[in-house]
Amino acid sequence: MEPTTASDQVVFDPEELLSSHPIEQPLFAGGVRCHGGFDADGKYVSPRTATRGPAIAAWQRRHTSAFGTELLDVGLDAFPGQYPNLAQTRLLLDGGITQPLISELTRIGTVEGFGAMIRFSNIPDWGTVIDEDITGTSLAHLDRGLFEAHARDESGFEGEGGHQQMWYAARDIAFDHPATDDQTAVMLERMGLAKPGRGQQGVDLELMARQFEERRLFRTLDWQIESLLERMIRLMMIEISAFHIFAWAEEILADTDRIAGDGEAARLVSYIRSDETPHIEYLKTALTELRDRTFVGDDGVRIPGAEVIGAMWDRALAESRGGRRSDFLDLTIGEVTHALADRHDADDLLEQFHALGDVRPDADGTWIDVTTGDRA
Repeated sequence: MEPTTASDQVVFDPEELLSSHPIEQPLFAGGVRCHGGFDADGKYVSPRTATRGPAIAAWQRRHTSAFGTELLDVGLDAFPGQYPNLAQTRLLLDGGITQPLISELTRIGTVEGFGAMIRFSNIPDWGTVIDEDITGTSLAHLDRGLFEAHARDESGFEGEGGHQQMWYAARDIAFDHPATDDQTAVMLERMGLAKPGRGQQGVDLELMARQFEERRLFRTLDWQIESLLERMIRLMMIEISAFHIFAWAEEILADTDRIAGDGEAARLVSYIRSDETPHIEYLKTALTELRDRTFVGDDGVRIPGAEVIGAMWDRALAESRGGRRSDFLDLTIGEVTHALADRHDADDLLEQFHALGDVRPDADGTWIDVTTGDRA
Protein backbone atom coordinates (compact mmCIF):
# COMPACT_ATOMS: atom_id res chain seq x y z
CA MET A 1 0.00 0.00 0.00
CA GLU A 2 1.33 3.42 -0.96
CA PRO A 3 1.88 5.72 2.05
CA THR A 4 -0.39 8.71 2.23
CA THR A 5 0.52 12.27 3.10
CA ALA A 6 -2.99 13.74 2.79
CA SER A 7 -3.19 16.41 5.47
CA ASP A 8 -6.92 15.95 6.04
CA GLN A 9 -6.90 12.17 6.47
CA VAL A 10 -7.40 11.07 10.09
CA VAL A 11 -8.41 7.38 9.73
CA PHE A 12 -5.70 4.91 8.76
CA ASP A 13 -5.12 1.20 8.34
CA PRO A 14 -2.37 -0.41 10.42
CA GLU A 15 -0.38 -1.10 7.25
CA GLU A 16 -0.32 2.62 6.49
CA LEU A 17 0.96 3.56 9.95
CA LEU A 18 3.65 0.88 9.68
CA SER A 19 4.84 2.00 6.23
CA SER A 20 8.32 3.44 5.68
CA HIS A 21 9.88 5.88 3.27
CA PRO A 22 11.96 4.38 0.46
CA ILE A 23 15.69 4.47 1.19
CA GLU A 24 18.80 4.40 -0.97
CA GLN A 25 21.07 2.69 1.53
CA PRO A 26 20.16 0.50 4.54
CA LEU A 27 21.62 1.06 7.99
CA PHE A 28 24.07 -1.50 9.30
CA ALA A 29 25.26 -1.13 12.88
CA GLY A 30 28.08 -3.34 14.07
CA GLY A 31 27.37 -5.73 11.22
CA VAL A 32 23.65 -5.94 12.07
CA ARG A 33 21.00 -4.81 9.56
CA CYS A 34 18.94 -2.25 11.45
CA HIS A 35 15.76 -0.38 10.65
CA GLY A 36 15.81 2.92 8.82
CA GLY A 37 18.43 3.94 6.31
CA PHE A 38 19.70 6.81 4.20
CA ASP A 39 18.19 8.82 1.37
CA ALA A 40 19.95 9.88 -1.82
CA ASP A 41 21.61 12.77 0.06
CA GLY A 42 22.93 10.46 2.79
CA LYS A 43 20.48 11.75 5.39
CA TYR A 44 19.16 9.23 7.93
CA VAL A 45 15.48 8.37 7.50
CA SER A 46 13.58 6.98 10.51
CA PRO A 47 11.52 3.81 9.95
CA ARG A 48 7.75 3.64 9.78
CA THR A 49 7.28 7.39 9.42
CA ALA A 50 5.97 7.72 5.86
CA THR A 51 2.38 7.92 7.10
CA ARG A 52 2.80 7.89 10.88
CA GLY A 53 4.37 11.37 10.98
CA PRO A 54 1.71 13.09 8.82
CA ALA A 55 -1.03 11.17 10.66
CA ILE A 56 0.10 12.42 14.07
CA ALA A 57 0.28 15.98 12.74
CA ALA A 58 -3.24 15.64 11.31
CA TRP A 59 -4.64 14.31 14.61
CA GLN A 60 -3.00 17.17 16.48
CA ARG A 61 -4.42 19.81 14.12
CA ARG A 62 -7.87 18.25 14.28
CA HIS A 63 -7.85 18.17 18.08
CA THR A 64 -6.63 21.74 18.44
CA SER A 65 -9.29 22.92 15.99
CA ALA A 66 -12.10 21.02 17.75
CA PHE A 67 -11.16 21.70 21.37
CA GLY A 68 -9.05 24.86 21.25
CA THR A 69 -6.60 23.51 23.84
CA GLU A 70 -2.83 23.11 23.90
CA LEU A 71 -1.30 19.66 23.64
CA LEU A 72 -0.25 18.04 26.90
CA ASP A 73 3.51 18.41 27.28
CA VAL A 74 6.39 18.71 29.70
CA GLY A 75 9.79 20.25 29.09
CA LEU A 76 13.09 18.43 29.27
CA ASP A 77 14.12 20.73 32.11
CA ALA A 78 11.46 19.10 34.30
CA PHE A 79 13.75 16.07 34.57
CA PRO A 80 17.20 15.78 36.14
CA GLY A 81 20.24 15.43 33.92
CA GLN A 82 22.17 12.26 33.21
CA TYR A 83 24.10 10.57 36.01
CA PRO A 84 27.01 10.22 35.84
CA ASN A 85 27.49 13.51 34.02
CA LEU A 86 30.06 14.14 31.30
CA ALA A 87 32.83 15.22 33.68
CA GLN A 88 32.35 12.15 35.88
CA THR A 89 32.29 9.85 32.86
CA ARG A 90 35.49 11.37 31.49
CA LEU A 91 37.19 10.96 34.88
CA LEU A 92 36.41 7.26 34.86
CA LEU A 93 37.52 6.78 31.26
CA ASP A 94 40.79 8.65 31.87
CA GLY A 95 41.44 6.25 34.74
CA GLY A 96 40.89 3.27 32.47
CA ILE A 97 37.55 2.52 34.14
CA THR A 98 35.24 1.64 31.26
CA GLN A 99 32.83 -0.83 32.88
CA PRO A 100 30.30 1.71 34.23
CA LEU A 101 29.84 3.24 30.76
CA ILE A 102 29.64 -0.21 29.18
CA SER A 103 27.05 -1.19 31.78
CA GLU A 104 25.01 1.97 31.16
CA LEU A 105 24.92 1.43 27.40
CA THR A 106 23.89 -2.17 28.01
CA ARG A 107 21.17 -1.09 30.43
CA ILE A 108 19.79 1.46 28.01
CA GLY A 109 19.68 -1.08 25.20
CA THR A 110 17.93 -3.60 27.41
CA VAL A 111 15.33 -1.10 28.58
CA GLU A 112 14.70 -0.23 24.92
CA GLY A 113 14.06 -3.92 24.29
CA PHE A 114 11.44 -3.96 27.02
CA GLY A 115 9.59 -1.35 24.97
CA ALA A 116 8.36 -4.13 22.69
CA MET A 117 5.95 -5.17 25.42
CA ILE A 118 3.72 -2.20 24.59
CA ARG A 119 2.21 -4.22 21.74
CA PHE A 120 0.61 -6.51 24.35
CA SER A 121 -1.27 -3.67 26.05
CA ASN A 122 -4.93 -4.43 26.75
CA ILE A 123 -6.84 -1.74 24.84
CA PRO A 124 -10.42 -1.23 26.08
CA ASP A 125 -13.52 -0.67 24.02
CA TRP A 126 -13.21 3.10 24.19
CA GLY A 127 -16.92 3.46 23.37
CA THR A 128 -17.76 2.08 26.81
CA VAL A 129 -15.12 4.15 28.59
CA ILE A 130 -15.21 7.56 26.87
CA ASP A 131 -18.45 9.52 26.57
CA GLU A 132 -17.54 11.26 23.32
CA ASP A 133 -16.74 9.90 19.89
CA ILE A 134 -13.05 9.15 19.22
CA THR A 135 -13.23 8.42 15.50
CA GLY A 136 -10.27 9.94 13.66
CA THR A 137 -8.04 10.28 16.72
CA SER A 138 -4.68 8.84 17.64
CA LEU A 139 -6.45 7.16 20.55
CA ALA A 140 -8.46 5.08 18.08
CA HIS A 141 -5.23 3.94 16.42
CA LEU A 142 -3.24 2.74 19.44
CA ASP A 143 -4.03 -0.86 18.53
CA ARG A 144 -4.18 -0.07 14.82
CA GLY A 145 -0.49 0.48 14.20
CA LEU A 146 0.80 2.99 16.76
CA PHE A 147 1.74 0.59 19.55
CA GLU A 148 3.06 -1.93 17.03
CA ALA A 149 5.24 0.67 15.30
CA HIS A 150 6.60 1.75 18.70
CA ALA A 151 7.38 -1.87 19.61
CA ARG A 152 9.19 -2.50 16.33
CA ASP A 153 11.20 0.70 16.68
CA GLU A 154 12.43 -0.35 20.11
CA SER A 155 13.33 -4.02 19.64
CA GLY A 156 13.43 -4.58 15.88
CA PHE A 157 11.29 -6.72 13.64
CA GLU A 158 11.80 -9.64 11.27
CA GLY A 159 15.56 -9.59 11.04
CA GLU A 160 15.97 -5.83 11.32
CA GLY A 161 17.47 -4.52 14.51
CA GLY A 162 15.84 -1.72 16.46
CA HIS A 163 17.02 0.55 19.24
CA GLN A 164 18.01 -2.33 21.49
CA GLN A 165 20.42 -3.66 18.89
CA MET A 166 21.60 -0.14 17.97
CA TRP A 167 22.57 0.69 21.56
CA TYR A 168 24.40 -2.64 21.86
CA ALA A 169 26.18 -1.91 18.58
CA ALA A 170 27.17 1.56 19.83
CA ARG A 171 28.65 -0.10 22.93
CA ASP A 172 30.50 -2.71 20.91
CA ILE A 173 31.90 -0.16 18.47
CA ALA A 174 33.00 2.18 21.26
CA PHE A 175 34.69 -0.53 23.32
CA ASP A 176 35.59 -3.20 20.77
CA HIS A 177 32.98 -5.81 21.75
CA PRO A 178 33.51 -5.72 25.53
CA ALA A 179 30.82 -8.14 26.69
CA THR A 180 29.90 -11.71 25.82
CA ASP A 181 26.27 -12.81 26.18
CA ASP A 182 27.08 -14.47 29.50
CA GLN A 183 28.81 -11.35 30.80
CA THR A 184 25.89 -9.23 29.65
CA ALA A 185 23.44 -11.41 31.56
CA VAL A 186 25.51 -11.11 34.75
CA MET A 187 25.79 -7.35 34.29
CA LEU A 188 22.04 -6.94 33.80
CA GLU A 189 21.19 -9.08 36.82
CA ARG A 190 23.59 -7.00 38.91
CA MET A 191 21.67 -3.92 37.77
CA GLY A 192 18.30 -5.48 38.54
CA LEU A 193 17.37 -6.19 34.92
CA ALA A 194 16.76 -9.27 32.81
CA LYS A 195 16.72 -9.64 29.07
CA PRO A 196 13.31 -9.11 27.44
CA GLY A 197 11.32 -12.31 27.35
CA ARG A 198 12.75 -13.89 30.49
CA GLY A 199 10.08 -14.78 32.99
CA GLN A 200 7.30 -13.68 30.65
CA GLN A 201 5.73 -17.04 29.90
CA GLY A 202 2.25 -15.78 30.68
CA VAL A 203 0.35 -12.87 32.15
CA ASP A 204 -1.46 -13.39 35.45
CA LEU A 205 -4.14 -10.69 35.34
CA GLU A 206 -5.36 -11.46 38.86
CA LEU A 207 -1.86 -11.01 40.24
CA MET A 208 -1.41 -7.80 38.24
CA ALA A 209 -4.71 -6.48 39.57
CA ARG A 210 -3.67 -7.18 43.17
CA GLN A 211 -0.29 -5.53 42.65
CA PHE A 212 -1.89 -2.47 41.09
CA GLU A 213 -4.60 -2.13 43.71
CA GLU A 214 -2.70 0.21 46.01
CA ARG A 215 -2.01 2.57 43.11
CA ARG A 216 -5.65 3.05 42.17
CA LEU A 217 -6.79 6.67 42.00
CA PHE A 218 -10.18 6.19 40.33
CA ARG A 219 -11.83 3.05 41.58
CA THR A 220 -14.91 3.39 39.41
CA LEU A 221 -12.67 2.92 36.37
CA ASP A 222 -11.57 -0.58 35.40
CA TRP A 223 -8.09 -1.17 36.82
CA GLN A 224 -6.74 -2.18 33.41
CA ILE A 225 -7.73 1.20 31.97
CA GLU A 226 -6.02 3.05 34.79
CA SER A 227 -2.96 0.81 34.41
CA LEU A 228 -2.83 1.50 30.66
CA LEU A 229 -3.03 5.25 31.21
CA GLU A 230 -0.27 5.09 33.81
CA ARG A 231 1.99 3.16 31.43
CA MET A 232 1.36 5.65 28.62
CA ILE A 233 2.13 8.64 30.85
CA ARG A 234 5.26 7.04 32.28
CA LEU A 235 6.42 6.04 28.82
CA MET A 236 5.98 9.56 27.49
CA MET A 237 8.02 10.95 30.39
CA ILE A 238 10.72 8.33 29.86
CA GLU A 239 10.89 9.19 26.18
CA ILE A 240 11.22 12.93 26.92
CA SER A 241 13.76 12.54 29.74
CA ALA A 242 15.80 10.24 27.48
CA PHE A 243 16.94 13.29 25.55
CA HIS A 244 19.29 13.96 28.47
CA ILE A 245 20.76 10.51 27.80
CA PHE A 246 21.05 11.19 24.08
CA ALA A 247 22.96 14.44 24.64
CA TRP A 248 25.31 12.75 27.14
CA ALA A 249 25.88 9.66 25.01
CA GLU A 250 26.38 11.53 21.76
CA GLU A 251 28.99 13.81 23.28
CA ILE A 252 30.94 11.14 25.13
CA LEU A 253 30.84 8.63 22.26
CA ALA A 254 32.00 11.32 19.80
CA ASP A 255 35.15 11.84 21.91
CA THR A 256 37.68 10.11 19.67
CA ASP A 257 40.47 10.64 22.23
CA ARG A 258 38.69 8.36 24.66
CA ILE A 259 36.29 6.27 22.55
CA ALA A 260 36.96 3.96 19.61
CA GLY A 261 35.07 3.90 16.33
CA ASP A 262 35.74 7.38 14.92
CA GLY A 263 32.39 8.70 16.14
CA GLU A 264 30.26 5.93 14.60
CA ALA A 265 28.74 5.06 18.00
CA ALA A 266 27.66 8.69 18.49
CA ARG A 267 26.06 8.73 15.04
CA LEU A 268 24.04 5.65 15.93
CA VAL A 269 22.70 7.42 19.01
CA SER A 270 21.71 10.41 16.87
CA TYR A 271 19.65 8.07 14.66
CA ILE A 272 17.91 6.62 17.71
CA ARG A 273 17.16 10.14 18.92
CA SER A 274 15.44 11.04 15.68
CA ASP A 275 13.37 7.84 15.85
CA GLU A 276 11.98 8.78 19.26
CA THR A 277 10.12 11.91 18.19
CA PRO A 278 7.03 10.07 16.81
CA HIS A 279 6.77 8.15 20.10
CA ILE A 280 6.54 11.34 22.13
CA GLU A 281 4.15 12.97 19.68
CA TYR A 282 1.59 10.17 19.45
CA LEU A 283 1.57 9.63 23.23
CA LYS A 284 1.22 13.38 23.78
CA THR A 285 -1.68 13.44 21.32
CA ALA A 286 -3.55 10.44 22.72
CA LEU A 287 -3.23 11.66 26.30
CA THR A 288 -4.44 15.12 25.27
CA GLU A 289 -7.44 13.55 23.52
CA LEU A 290 -8.27 11.73 26.76
CA ARG A 291 -7.72 14.83 28.90
CA ASP A 292 -10.27 16.81 26.89
CA ARG A 293 -12.96 14.13 26.94
CA THR A 294 -15.07 12.47 29.63
CA PHE A 295 -14.54 9.09 31.26
CA VAL A 296 -17.48 6.90 32.18
CA GLY A 297 -17.02 4.84 35.34
CA ASP A 298 -18.39 1.37 35.99
CA ASP A 299 -21.14 3.03 38.02
CA GLY A 300 -22.08 5.30 35.11
CA VAL A 301 -20.68 8.42 36.77
CA ARG A 302 -18.91 10.82 34.40
CA ILE A 303 -15.40 11.95 35.34
CA PRO A 304 -13.73 14.84 33.49
CA GLY A 305 -10.71 13.63 31.59
CA ALA A 306 -8.69 16.54 32.93
CA GLU A 307 -9.25 15.17 36.44
CA VAL A 308 -8.16 11.64 35.53
CA ILE A 309 -5.16 12.49 33.36
CA GLY A 310 -4.15 15.41 35.60
CA ALA A 311 -3.97 13.32 38.77
CA MET A 312 -2.08 10.49 37.09
CA TRP A 313 0.26 12.91 35.34
CA ASP A 314 1.18 14.74 38.55
CA ARG A 315 1.93 11.48 40.37
CA ALA A 316 4.04 10.09 37.52
CA LEU A 317 6.06 13.30 37.27
CA ALA A 318 6.70 13.35 41.02
CA GLU A 319 7.77 9.69 41.00
CA SER A 320 10.08 10.16 38.03
CA ARG A 321 11.95 12.82 40.01
CA GLY A 322 11.68 11.04 43.36
CA GLY A 323 11.76 7.36 44.26
CA ARG A 324 12.42 6.10 40.75
CA ARG A 325 15.28 8.55 40.37
CA SER A 326 16.82 7.41 43.66
CA ASP A 327 16.61 3.77 42.60
CA PHE A 328 18.44 4.57 39.37
CA LEU A 329 21.13 6.52 41.22
CA ASP A 330 21.65 3.60 43.62
CA LEU A 331 22.08 1.17 40.72
CA THR A 332 24.51 3.46 38.94
CA ILE A 333 26.79 4.14 41.89
CA GLY A 334 26.72 0.40 42.53
CA GLU A 335 28.25 -0.14 39.10
CA VAL A 336 30.90 2.48 39.76
CA THR A 337 31.94 1.04 43.13
CA HIS A 338 31.93 -2.47 41.61
CA ALA A 339 34.33 -1.28 38.89
CA LEU A 340 36.62 0.36 41.47
CA ALA A 341 36.60 -2.54 43.92
CA ASP A 342 40.08 -3.91 43.12
CA ARG A 343 41.89 -0.60 42.77
CA HIS A 344 44.25 0.66 45.45
CA ASP A 345 43.15 4.24 44.75
CA ALA A 346 39.43 3.44 44.84
CA ASP A 347 38.62 5.82 47.70
CA ASP A 348 40.41 8.77 46.10
CA LEU A 349 38.84 8.14 42.71
CA LEU A 350 35.40 7.80 44.23
CA GLU A 351 35.77 11.11 46.05
CA GLN A 352 36.92 12.81 42.84
CA PHE A 353 33.93 11.25 41.10
CA HIS A 354 31.50 12.62 43.70
CA ALA A 355 33.17 16.05 43.63
CA LEU A 356 32.37 16.36 39.92
CA GLY A 357 28.75 15.35 40.31
CA ASP A 358 25.51 17.27 40.48
CA VAL A 359 24.30 14.86 43.15
CA ARG A 360 26.10 12.65 45.64
CA PRO A 361 25.12 10.07 48.27
CA ASP A 362 24.97 11.29 51.85
CA ALA A 363 26.29 9.27 54.78
CA ASP A 364 22.86 7.72 55.30
CA GLY A 365 22.57 6.69 51.65
CA THR A 366 20.14 9.41 50.59
CA TRP A 367 21.02 11.48 47.54
CA ILE A 368 21.82 15.17 47.92
CA ASP A 369 21.78 17.92 45.32
CA VAL A 370 25.25 19.40 45.68
CA THR A 371 24.09 22.89 44.66
CA THR A 372 21.13 23.28 47.02
CA GLY A 373 21.86 20.67 49.66
CA ASP A 374 18.32 19.34 49.21
CA ARG A 375 17.48 15.70 48.75
CA ALA A 376 17.72 14.80 45.09
